[in-house]
Amino acid sequence: YCILYTRGGWYFDIGLKVLKGLKLNEETSLLYFRDINKYAEVSWACAPGIIYARKEQKILGKAIDLIFQAVHVQKGKIVVSGMGKAGHIGYNVATTFSSTGTTAVFMHPAEAQHGDLGMLQEKDILFLISNSGRTAEIIQLVSLARVLYPKMKLITLTGHPENELGYLADVSIATGNPQEICPLGLTPTTSTTVMKVLGDILVVKLMQKINFNKADYAKRHHSGYLGEKSRNNE
Repeated sequence: YCILYTRGGWYFDIGLKVLKGLKLNEETSLLYFRDINKYAEVSWACAPGIIYARKEQKILGKAIDLIFQAVHVQKGKIVVSGMGKAGHIGYNVATTFSSTGTTAVFMHPAEAQHGDLGMLQEKDILFLISNSGRTAEIIQLVSLARVLYPKMKLITLTGHPENELGYLADVSIATGNPQEICPLGLTPTTSTTVMKVLGDILVVKLMQKINFNKADYAKRHHSGYLGEKSRNNE
């Protein structure tokens, strides 16, 4: 899925006979298995995920531009939030951003309702993670944040962009709803892995955009193996 996001092209494990019936217009940026019934008479339930991405499609690029503008031009920060397993992914994404030159913090969506909302500032950008796109605490966080700052930009990372959270976003990044490898089909496993990879793609693209180098890295890593490695010439 992540290769499709960055390179474009097709992925499929359904028959070529089905694909022959697909006719995409120029406006199609991403196509999901769950959407395939718009183009052919086939059930998508057996293979949820991204099937097609237009080469050089702009969703990740738009997210990168919004983050760059908020953090590196307006001097705000990324405020990342998620509930449960998505929150653990969010915390990792926030700390990775901060360690690579793009200021970010993690805000727990429940604690936000008990005062932590105060860490938001006018020039910040929200990055909210919810696989279902319907997590109550995350939906509420959008409303609360926009009471404080109505024009605050929002990036979301969900399973599919057509959900309540996706509709609220300026940019909605989707994992493609990959099937969980959990034998119950319930525990966040595959979905959180894809979330983590997409978060890392954003981090790396921002590093490239701001020309973040080893000297910059060393300034933020004073201890440990990585800190030492960043200060030598290897």
